[in-house]
Amino acid sequence: MNRKREVSLGRDLLDRIHALLKSLRAPRLDPFLAEWPGEAPSRRASPSSLPVLKYESVLKSQTPPWAWNITNELFRLGPSLHWGQSYPASAVGAQFLENYGWTEVAGLHGPIPSDHIAIGFLMLGPATLYPRHRHEAEEIYVPVSGTAAWQRGDGIWRDEPPGAVIVHERNEPHAMQTASAPLLALYLWRSARLDQKSRLDPTS
Repeated sequence: MNRKREVSLGRDLLDRIHALLKSLRAPRLDPFLAEWPGEAPSRRASPSSLPVLKYESVLKSQTPPWAWNITNELFRLGPSLHWGQSYPASAVGAQFLENYGWTEVAGLHGPIPSDHIAIGFLMLGPATLYPRHRHEAEEIYVPVSGTAAWQRGDGIWRDEPPGAVIVHERNEPHAMQTASAPLLALYLWRSARLDQKSRLDPTS
């Protein structure tokens, strides 16, 4: 993929995400949209892959029509994206790492520079528990393919379908659990310290 095409795709994906979020008309999204990354020179990420990407074809097949333009653009970026993980195998186990990964579109490290808002995608494989964790950043998830159960604090687990707006307050513990299908979810972080790391809950 040439440099010009790579930059165009990174910005185009971000524009599609912005349009989708505006269409949801959720007041909790307003602060994120107000600080949306503006026009700025893009940068090249260090490409990497993860085992969880083997579910790409399944995620494409179960994406609802309203999200096709986002998932198609995300997977079209393919080799130019950096997919990462936040935890070592000693903390979460090798099986979890086989079924977990995320990529940043905008933020401190993604193709689009942003100092206060991080925008990216989380992918989980089937039958995968993302254990209780927390972070200082305010966070919103919007599933775009697949359904999972989500828990906030000590609340009950709730199945959240594609298009749901799932809010995690600052330092609020939360967890996710997939069933028979993988999950692709858009995530948003808002903080003055985007370089922070998620912390696993001690009771996990």
